[in-house]
Amino acid sequence: MGFTITEKILARVSGRASVRAGDEIMAKPDFVIAYDFPGYTDVYFKQMKEDFGIARVAEPERFAIFIDHMVPAATPKEEELHIGTRTWCAENNVPLYERKGIGHQVAAEIGYATPGAFVVHFDGHVSQLGTFGCLAMGIRRNLLEAFVRERISIKVPQTVRVNLRGTLAKGVMARDVFHHLVRVMGPASCRFQVLEIGGPALSQISTEGLQTITGLAMFTGAVTAIVNPDEARLAYALPRARKQLDPVFSDPDATYAAVHDIDLTNLEPLVVIPPTPANSRNLSEFVGLEVHAGYLGSCASGRLEDLRVAAQILQGRQVKPGFQLNVIPTSQEIMAAAGREGLISILAEAGAFVSSPSCDYCFGRIATMTANQRAVSTGTLNVRGRMGSPDSEIYLCNAATVAASAIEGAIADPRRYL
Repeated sequence: MGFTITEKILARVSGRASVRAGDEIMAKPDFVIAYDFPGYTDVYFKQMKEDFGIARVAEPERFAIFIDHMVPAATPKEEELHIGTRTWCAENNVPLYERKGIGHQVAAEIGYATPGAFVVHFDGHVSQLGTFGCLAMGIRRNLLEAFVRERISIKVPQTVRVNLRGTLAKGVMARDVFHHLVRVMGPASCRFQVLEIGGPALSQISTEGLQTITGLAMFTGAVTAIVNPDEARLAYALPRARKQLDPVFSDPDATYAAVHDIDLTNLEPLVVIPPTPANSRNLSEFVGLEVHAGYLGSCASGRLEDLRVAAQILQGRQVKPGFQLNVIPTSQEIMAAAGREGLISILAEAGAFVSSPSCDYCFGRIATMTANQRAVSTGTLNVRGRMGSPDSEIYLCNAATVAASAIEGAIADPRRYL
């Protein structure tokens, strides 16, 4: 029997000829990535010295730290955290990326999404690097292990294969595809497993769209998601790669825990209703529901195709008075490209508040809502209190729906504007 792409990557980093799902291995990550956040990186830095007696990380080129939360700092304590991170990175000769954008996106832009690589982070949304054939896992409890020794203990996960088929309709975006997967398969369908995405409909989904789908994999219970990279993904990733590795691919006779064939032909735009990311519903059921704010951004959206569709809908129109539309490009590279295309001016002229890349809108540090307000959002979560008051509500949807709803002040079907 053949091997999955996950098994092949983990075999290489464990120094074995082959591994199978269920094997206990000691694996050396190609890259260890984190963003500075209180209770995480500051604790790792302290424990390295105090508990393990380690003054410097070995092979600092394997590490990368991002400052993408609490940007800009709003309190002296937040700036102290950033100073501590800057100091540690300088002392350890570890690359630091500050104010470049949301780290999961920037990591792909600067070459950590190396096809065939094994990457670890404490945040599960790093799974979006799987778009490029990179096995990127969030190991929240075990990331300290990667800071203090060369190899980490890991159990090779099983893989669930999803084959996407059919044709995407107008107004349906990658966001809708992912939330449809959750609706069809269930929010625990890939629990502790790898979600491997393929099938003939994959050719209709852009690289940016795949980053959305793979980046949200945790909401199927998966430990990560991965794609066997095609020529377009390799053309993006290989010239940027920080390590010379040969891309690997699943064998045709690889063994999967489950295989799902999902037809996208009749899929329409969706909305995920509060209070959990498992509540996928057809958008048409909620058209007309009053909303007060809109957020277009996060590591799951806010890329060029999202900004383009929002600008297409908003061009020559205005955000409804009183509606708060916040547009946050995912990275500085994306924001600069959007500026060159004229997208930023279109959005600003329509009444959107456009701000520099930051994670802060997504996790509720900025643009918080009060009780009884509702938002349409391309953020990652819609749990109570995520964007402010626990008595506010978040409806997750695609970027086009956010833009259309901003015009009407109510959940709106974007297809009438496209």
